[in-house]
Amino acid sequence: MKIRSFDGEKAILYLVATPIGNLEDMTFRAVSVLKSVDKIYAEDTRTSKVLLSRFDIHTPLASYHEFSQETKEDKILEELQSGMKLALISDAGLPIISDPGFKIVQKAIEHQIAVSPIPGASAGISALIASGLSPSPYLFCGFLDAKQTKRIQQLTKLKSIPYTLIFYEAPHRVKETLEDIRTVLGNRKMVVGRELTKSFEEFVRGTVEEVQRELSCKGEMVLLVEGCAEENLSLNQATERIDELIALGYSMSDAVREVCEMFGIRKNEVYRSYLQIHHKE
Repeated sequence: MKIRSFDGEKAILYLVATPIGNLEDMTFRAVSVLKSVDKIYAEDTRTSKVLLSRFDIHTPLASYHEFSQETKEDKILEELQSGMKLALISDAGLPIISDPGFKIVQKAIEHQIAVSPIPGASAGISALIASGLSPSPYLFCGFLDAKQTKRIQQLTKLKSIPYTLIFYEAPHRVKETLEDIRTVLGNRKMVVGRELTKSFEEFVRGTVEEVQRELSCKGEMVLLVEGCAEENLSLNQATERIDELIALGYSMSDAVREVCEMFGIRKNEVYRSYLQIHHKE
């Protein structure tokens, strides 16, 4: 199915990036699109009014946020089907990324309505390129769960991935999140980008423990964590396999022997890694 995004006679949903802090990062194209559409849907109309006023944009504005998205989706779809050109923006950065809007994009595509991205600022990518950590490959994880139990489960699934991990986190929760990262992923290298593009922009670099000591818990943050080192990858996989075999009825010694043969790792390394992981738990 092909849908042209630039047919001037048809409805279109624009996904418009907005600045993540510094209003001067607004693009010429974003301003032009927001002035030309029939309506703008914004995550927080109070925040968006400041931005629109700065660029003399007087397009009608409506809310579309986490708590209203289900009730607004049918209305937005009806407006698009009637031929309207709409724009979706978030409070900062690219819409859809850790913000509502995914479902309306899906519905627009299902109904063969054009969806067009208007690129611009992104907190995760901006932090990545200045972090000094490997930029490729990386895994964007967004916000971890607010509840510690689920947060630890999420981190446990990521501990063997050899990619730079990117998280968003709120200042009131960052201490707990850093502690869980250290407990589950270990004392890896990491970087925290804080107040990006603003006058108090700051990058804190070091191990997880060093960052914990130095970080000021103010402002929105991007957390970047070094991926699992190759030498640790097979050990992590090995210890996970031991648990699987024990659950199937293997004795501890038989499970270790089987895993050592499978991964080509010495017994004392496997035992030490297995005991360390289970001691933390």
